[in-house]
Amino acid sequence: MATKHEQILEHIESLSVGSKISVRRIAKALNVSEGTAYRAIKEAENQDLVSTMERVGTIRIEKKKKENIEKLTFAEIVNVVDGQVLGGREGLYKTLSKFVIGAMKLEAMMRYTEAGSLLIVGNRTNAHELAVKEGAAVLITGGFDTSETVKKLADEKKLPVISTSYDTFTVATMINRAIYDQLIKKEIVLVDDIYTSYEESKFLQSSDAVARWHEFNTATGHSRYPVVDQQNRVVGIVTSRDVIGKDKETRIEKVMTRNPMTVHAKTSLANAAHVMVWEGIELMPVVDPSHKLQGIISRQDVLKALQHIQRQPQVGETIDDLATNRMEVITEDDSNPVWQTKVTPQMTNPLGTMSYGVFISLITEASSRLLRKYKKGDLVVENISVYFIKPVQIESDIEVRPQILEVGRKFAKVDIEVHHEKSIVGKALLMAQLIDR
Repeated sequence: MATKHEQILEHIESLSVGSKISVRRIAKALNVSEGTAYRAIKEAENQDLVSTMERVGTIRIEKKKKENIEKLTFAEIVNVVDGQVLGGREGLYKTLSKFVIGAMKLEAMMRYTEAGSLLIVGNRTNAHELAVKEGAAVLITGGFDTSETVKKLADEKKLPVISTSYDTFTVATMINRAIYDQLIKKEIVLVDDIYTSYEESKFLQSSDAVARWHEFNTATGHSRYPVVDQQNRVVGIVTSRDVIGKDKETRIEKVMTRNPMTVHAKTSLANAAHVMVWEGIELMPVVDPSHKLQGIISRQDVLKALQHIQRQPQVGETIDDLATNRMEVITEDDSNPVWQTKVTPQMTNPLGTMSYGVFISLITEASSRLLRKYKKGDLVVENISVYFIKPVQIESDIEVRPQILEVGRKFAKVDIEVHHEKSIVGKALLMAQLIDR
């Protein structure tokens, strides 16, 4: 039987998009405590089923597909710009296709304003009214209000009219930043993107006999299977080592390995790879927050996906990308390479010197590039001991000099020196785990 937490999540999922959700209402409808209702609503927010806004409350939103992640809902826009909803609250779940900055004459503005778009404009009530009539939402900058007519029209058409205290330029920058952040997220591969679904997975019931394992093994050639109980919760895993020499009538629960390592669909692929290599696991069950089986992920799937990621063009650049993209080799000695880069404004802290985070990104990237000459694979840092000797000023040219102290099949130890104008500004000792490709 489903737990109260699961029942609430199922209830939230069954609500129509745009429905308002409150802790008190959920608690009353499902006869649960307000604490249980609150925790379930927070979980629904993590699963992108609902969105919570100040002065608006929590509403059921459409779950975005990964390919549409660069599109924002009006609910997300309200959060991004610290906005206040003046009208059209019921349309907050809708997704905007583009935004138009209304810094032109009214007729010209309307040529660009179409259904599904967002008009960003100041205190121009006639523009607000025309935009809503065209099927567009409105974001009013400068903290201005709008007319009662526009608010009424927005409510009728379920198109949000939002007010923000920021100016037009700041708002456009904030929305662009939010879209850019979404693009970076889109590039991060999750277990969700590659795992074998529940319908296609082979798994055993704890009440099955060992004979069932032999049937699966003959049919698929695989030797590892998750074990679930009557509620479909993962309770164990069975491998050939567990069943060897056991009577075929023995129940699976007697031979299985209990409490196996599991992974969630929203876990990053890099994290899953790290766990699987570190623990020497060939297969992991993918579970939901209630520990129910959603599918499986194999080490082979993970390694194939990691290889694919290396060939993918990046859409959004992270701070790590910005810090390491400019690193260039300045020596011809393959065994002792030296990388050079310049400290740009984005790489500095408020004091105008290179930030510690960027320093660590540079030494990690240099070590990774050096190790790739010896082993094909990805590097997962286990430990870094860093010594900052001198601050590095903005616009300085620095040299990163990594040297391998030890490299084995799965681990490596690297010593790194960072130089500026022939003097050492920092040192580090890095220990890493190597993931084969």
